[in-house]
Amino acid sequence: MVQAGGALLASASHAAPREVRADVAVIGGSTGGCAAALAALRDGMRVVMTEETDWIGGQLTSQGVPPDEHPWIESFGATRLYRGYRNSVRQFYRRHYPLTEQARARAQLNPGDGSVSRLTHEPRVSLAVIEAMLAPWVAGGRLTLLLKHRPVAAAVSGDKVRTVAVNSLESGATRAIEASCFIDATEQGDLLPLTKAEYVTGFESRRQTGEPHAPADPQPANIQAFTMCFAIDYVAGEDHTIDRPGEYSFWRDYVPKMTPPWPGRLLSWSMSHPITLEERKVTFDPAAAATPGALNLWLYRRIANQRNFTPGAYAGDISLINWPQNDYWLGNIHEVSQDQAERHLQRAKQLSLSLLYWMQTEAPRPDGGQGWRGLRLRPDIMGTEDGLAKYPYIRESRRIQAEFTVLEQHVGTDARKQPAAESFSDSVGVGSYRIDLHPSSGGDNYIDVSSLPFQIPMGALIPKRVDNLLAGAKNLGVTHITNGCYRLHPVEWNIGESAGALAAYAIEKRTTPRAVRNTPKLLSEFQAKIQAQGIEIAWPKITPR
Repeated sequence: MVQAGGALLASASHAAPREVRADVAVIGGSTGGCAAALAALRDGMRVVMTEETDWIGGQLTSQGVPPDEHPWIESFGATRLYRGYRNSVRQFYRRHYPLTEQARARAQLNPGDGSVSRLTHEPRVSLAVIEAMLAPWVAGGRLTLLLKHRPVAAAVSGDKVRTVAVNSLESGATRAIEASCFIDATEQGDLLPLTKAEYVTGFESRRQTGEPHAPADPQPANIQAFTMCFAIDYVAGEDHTIDRPGEYSFWRDYVPKMTPPWPGRLLSWSMSHPITLEERKVTFDPAAAATPGALNLWLYRRIANQRNFTPGAYAGDISLINWPQNDYWLGNIHEVSQDQAERHLQRAKQLSLSLLYWMQTEAPRPDGGQGWRGLRLRPDIMGTEDGLAKYPYIRESRRIQAEFTVLEQHVGTDARKQPAAESFSDSVGVGSYRIDLHPSSGGDNYIDVSSLPFQIPMGALIPKRVDNLLAGAKNLGVTHITNGCYRLHPVEWNIGESAGALAAYAIEKRTTPRAVRNTPKLLSEFQAKIQAQGIEIAWPKITPR
């Protein structure tokens, strides 16, 4: 099998000068960041993109999260560029993987046949596809990629960002990036404090937003759980038990303190139902097929179904572990000191390894036994030594105080009390997902409520003051609540792609993104342009999630 490695991008990184000048600087090679870079490049811009890890792609790659998508994704409700990415993932498998003839013939091939998505697949394949999409621009000198670089400072003059300094995590060298427009596509909104752009974190209050599910008082430190994902396969008859993690005793006995209460220990086959919050029993069996009416967690995010490949190609199925049982909510990794962030990151890793060790040794099996010692950690799938993802799966970022903020009343089915979501005259995209909030660091259990297929307003990408900075990922103008439906893969891609196109258009017209939004002629012209490029800005009539 072909394995993507990032060598092309690494060579581009090493060749970069100490000072970099571009039209558009995309800080953060996330899912949205890659889409932003592609859009700006498509529109004739010179682009520099940085990435903290050595894998671009964010949720799809370095975080190891197969795409969560709405039910209509194969037909509509995504950009043409995102559909091209999805088609390329399938074609990559057809060209390079030993698929069975039956699997190869499936138009809507799902390599893992995971129940969470129509396209569960190995993160290295997404990496290879996104690298290929960017490769011509790298070769042509229009795109400079700085891998293993983290933003550390910014120079701001008035309401304009002049430069952003990024630090190499390998050499320690600092590079200054100068650009006409900056897009923050980091996973945690890292540019916002550096540029002194106004932003919010955590849970806004009901007095601030009027949202039915908001608390009485603001809770800025109350942030959704993050997760250290990992991949495992199952080889029956073999023993692949890992060393007992140092914090195993703590996590084995840990009972979450949640409101409403969590039903018992975290490491169990019982959890809070995300919608009803009643106790939900789940199953786990790496050797069993799907059971009607029961959720087999092994199948939930399975990224390789052994039966889709020729005999002997795989020792067993491969599953990506991103469950409530390894969500970490005992602390945050932004808006805290570096030492605190590192401590919580290490504890999250201990939780994930403890979950694996529990599954290998103590977890109850359907046959009455304990543990599956044949569960094997797959560091090769994640591209790391410890077998965990290169970067934590971040559900909630810092968020800009925007020209316009999307509230629960705009998109929530019950809060809206209308058959469609709010119509935004400045729409630059669409998305659909439930308002899905995982347990949070403030002790809240799930908030999971229906939402209506929604639009992405341009005003949510534009900070209320800074003129040449745009949100390009989960840091747009949403609340703690509406972040729950704007945070998934195709929506983040659309956010990034529209931000990249907006940056390019504003530069071309020698104006600001804010002026584009507030000038009817420019707004209409821009919306026509992105629609011609395959960005949908309105939904047909469909039902809520």
